[in-house]
Amino acid sequence: MASYRTLDDLDVRGKRVLVRADLNVPMQDGRVTDTLRIDRQAPTIRELAQKGARVIVLSHFDRPKGKVVPSMSLRPVVEPLAKAVGRPVAFADDCVGEKAKAAVARLKNGDVLLLENTRFHAGEEKNDAHFAKELAALGDIYVNDAFSAAHRAHASTEAIAHLLPAAAGRAMQSELEHLHKALDDPQRPVMAVVGGAKISTKIALLENLLKKVDFLVIGGAMANTFLAAEDINVGKSLYEPEFYGIARRIMGSALDTNTVILLPSDAVVAKELKPGAAHRTAGIREVGAEEMILDVGPNSVREMTNRLIEIRTLVWNGPLGAFETEPFDRGTIEAAKAVARRTKTGDLLSVAGGGDTVAALNKAGVADDFTYVSTAGGAFLEWLEGKDLPGVEALKASKGS
Repeated sequence: MASYRTLDDLDVRGKRVLVRADLNVPMQDGRVTDTLRIDRQAPTIRELAQKGARVIVLSHFDRPKGKVVPSMSLRPVVEPLAKAVGRPVAFADDCVGEKAKAAVARLKNGDVLLLENTRFHAGEEKNDAHFAKELAALGDIYVNDAFSAAHRAHASTEAIAHLLPAAAGRAMQSELEHLHKALDDPQRPVMAVVGGAKISTKIALLENLLKKVDFLVIGGAMANTFLAAEDINVGKSLYEPEFYGIARRIMGSALDTNTVILLPSDAVVAKELKPGAAHRTAGIREVGAEEMILDVGPNSVREMTNRLIEIRTLVWNGPLGAFETEPFDRGTIEAAKAVARRTKTGDLLSVAGGGDTVAALNKAGVADDFTYVSTAGGAFLEWLEGKDLPGVEALKASKGS
């Protein structure tokens, strides 16, 4: 049984329901260019409206730093949100104060209202109690559907949950259920795939995963630091010599936790990083002094994918190479396709997250074939690190739950 309430536990007809969404979507020239996050939030808003709630949507957008910045208004989100929800969406020029109160007062059962950017007020990011009370006064029930903002202790994600009966929305609920299945209570064996540029940004993640998984695949430029720490020449590749000690400590910890670490055994190398650059595949100990490791090689991919036969749960964060630049995307794409194939047969639960990871899976054309792909960036990373997320913890401790 979950330690937080969901929409199934609420009687919302005629109630003012404050829904904390994450509508911080890509925008250009005042138009939304990617509706993925809106589409993820729409089911909760639609369900509440269909049940007769008066739905009031809260969200931040960008970083206005507590000031009104017209170019950071949420008004351009109204149209795509209405399209996703399938009903009209009203808009208020503020999220508190007289304008917000008047807009809320006009709502009828089943109506949807989007309030202006919460970060136009300094109290939002300060988790200010007074600002949270102003927000709470607009509603009878609070629903948090913004897992991607749950790692921030802000007024609309944390403080408000202590002031009203609170529950998780459908997107939040789905995220938490899949993350629980992936690492907290997984089917074993468990594999984690971790890539990216620098070990320095993922020390806590790697150390936490060692306690959770049976196999840890390390790729991307961060693998170069592990290789160099073992006195393997990585040429002119990106690596961090100041973290040799950390890399060796992680390798040693793996022995203590019986975690198998898979580092690249071969690599695709080139003398420059640009599309179509001259390149070759080399054994990991055959990298030239003027060459850079820019992707894992076919043997490395094969070693990982051969393990998938026995793996029941997989978590993925970070590409295995410089996937934005062809031909250095092949390792990530081939590995992702192999995970997707195993997932589609029902033999593997696969959960992936992080901005570059999502982009890589989309490039491979397999994002829809994974069990779950998180659109959260920082929150997903902090969950992998084993940290408590303030927005989630507040739901667990909520008034009335």
